Amino acid sequence: MKIGFIGLGIMGRPMAGHVIRGGHALHIYSRGTPPQELVEAGAVVCGSPREVAERSDAVITMVPDTPDVEAVVFGPDGIAEGLGHGKILIDMSSISPMATKKFARMLAERGCEWIDAPVSGGDVGARNATLSIMAGSTPAAFERVKPVLELMGRNITLVGSAGDGQTAKVANQIIVALTLEAVAEALVFASKAGADPMRVRRALMGGFASSRILEVHGERMIERNFEPGFRVELHQKDLNLALQSARELQMSLPNTAATQELFNASKAHGGGRLDHSAIVKTLELMAGHEIGGGAAKVSQT
Repeated sequence: MKIGFIGLGIMGRPMAGHVIRGGHALHIYSRGTPPQELVEAGAVVCGSPREVAERSDAVITMVPDTPDVEAVVFGPDGIAEGLGHGKILIDMSSISPMATKKFARMLAERGCEWIDAPVSGGDVGARNATLSIMAGSTPAAFERVKPVLELMGRNITLVGSAGDGQTAKVANQIIVALTLEAVAEALVFASKAGADPMRVRRALMGGFASSRILEVHGERMIERNFEPGFRVELHQKDLNLALQSARELQMSLPNTAATQELFNASKAHGGGRLDHSAIVKTLELMAGHEIGGGAAKVSQT
């Protein structure tokens, strides 16, 4: 297939690389300098999202938030202006499920398919092509693009119709956020009580509390490695989507709201662009103790 790709950041760049290495013609658009490795691999640089759509059978978007998707798809010289009948847009961003349903209806009026296919697995999953992909689509459109999705991920699930993939991603982000908070809280408690947090983590990895987050992000917290794989400000955005959707559904997400306040505090202290495991820094400030001993540093950077 001829594939377009827009959104070549931390995750989009390696994802696009997997697509072109899989044998597909790749057309890209970037507001900045196009990634050299993609150009050298044969990607065609386009002058606008519209041109990407005109030259592609399917266009993948991987941008930060709902307004970004709306702008790149429906704005001037946007993707929608270049989509012809039967073409497919695959939005792999994490955005509002409600807005996704509206966007899908707008494209359907043009005779085009919308597939929401948000991902989980962070930058590591993007580089290793091991992402979990949660799709909302018609079965026919999903089967048509599934070979492309398989180049980027392993656990690929058709959840339901348009918007249901984003709903699954919001649920995923609730679980990840609350587990991050639980791991951080437990390690700060263990450290302040005088135990070695690395040994505590190792012990917990052999029991019912074991999780991928305890394994990967627990180690990040202890080793003070907060270089972003997935930034605090992006997880903060995803929890905003959860809480907004909960209000529309007239339901309560109490622990999601509490964890969002910790992300808010992290960003307020300058940690918005750190990895989301840096939520531990906010708990350390509240405890007056940094993992590994000593008083917590006030700075989030």
